[in-house]
Amino acid sequence: MTGPEELRRRVADLLAAHPPAETGRTDFLRARFDAGLAWVHYPEGLGGLGAPRTLQAAVDAALAEAGAPDNDPRRIGIGLGMAAPTLLAYASDALRKRFLRPLWTGEEVWCQLFSEPGAGSDLAALATRAVRDGDTWVVDGQKVWTSSAHAARWAILLARTDPDTPKHRGITYFVCDMADPGVDVRPLRQITGEAEFNEVFLTGVRIPDAHRLGAVGDGWRVAQTTLMNERVSIGGHRVPREGGMIGRLAATWRERPELRTHDLHQRLLALWVEAEAARLAGERLRQMLAAGQPGPEGSAAKLAFARLNQEISGLEVELLGEEGLLYDDWTLRRPELVDFTGRQAGYRYLRAKGNSIEGGTSEVLLNIVAERVLGLPAEPRSDKDTPWKDLAR
Repeated sequence: MTGPEELRRRVADLLAAHPPAETGRTDFLRARFDAGLAWVHYPEGLGGLGAPRTLQAAVDAALAEAGAPDNDPRRIGIGLGMAAPTLLAYASDALRKRFLRPLWTGEEVWCQLFSEPGAGSDLAALATRAVRDGDTWVVDGQKVWTSSAHAARWAILLARTDPDTPKHRGITYFVCDMADPGVDVRPLRQITGEAEFNEVFLTGVRIPDAHRLGAVGDGWRVAQTTLMNERVSIGGHRVPREGGMIGRLAATWRERPELRTHDLHQRLLALWVEAEAARLAGERLRQMLAAGQPGPEGSAAKLAFARLNQEISGLEVELLGEEGLLYDDWTLRRPELVDFTGRQAGYRYLRAKGNSIEGGTSEVLLNIVAERVLGLPAEPRSDKDTPWKDLAR
């Protein structure tokens, strides 16, 4: 197994062969992937070296110190945090070699075609159909709340392939080419005025069977890999002490002493402590990930992330008073990333409302924590063994 000394040597060799100041951004990122320094814990040839996951931070820090470009992870978060782990676990060797490199370098953006108008919290009730036709599948249906679909080349897609079995058993997992005929992406304007989300209509879209991940009808199990990694990527991402939303609030408090009151001070202190506890819990979660696959702990991290973002942004607006109601631009735009810290307080307050819905609603995640972490009795589910076609809709 590759150790710290070998990684340091590889970083030095990469920088010597491709000096960041003299190498184009994409060329450098491709070279970094080929050197096994993209995801050091991935297999050789797929951006890694089979090294311990804990060594990635040292590689990232050394390259950043040398002025090397990163892959803009906020813009390609769905690919990095959700598609890549699923491809690694379930894709064929040919698909992994085809997709992982341009995914990591950001040359190809990914989106997630899971939620539907009638299947959001109850994702397993999805109705998008995939019917086999020789070596291809013909897909028809509608997806919704699809982040970055307007910028994506590829999508991870869940579709129903057997309506005669219970809802969790008749689902299959595919990779969908967003440039194929029959894929129609339409913007969904949000309370912020932007349309980072989309609805996607699929009409006679043909997907090769070679782009299926996992067995036919086993898509729900494959999707668990995606969903667990999604919650970790949302709720367990690395931030420095007093980083993120709490950092913006603390900076406003320090810079604007005329806005302070005793009550606001007490509330700020409580949220600061909670944010720091959540940050440290996220560090622990990443250490656990280094030893295996993500579990239900990611759901708890995402729960805390959503609640804290909403409470912190609410306190920031209250602290600013009338200033907190200001908003810079209501023009319909279709951004490729969410910028929580680079916008005004009013934007953070409005955008944070979606945190308790996206990536699994807080209500669903509370159930997961209750049943899979605390071991409490499961909620009664009368439709568990009912064929999907017989469910009331």
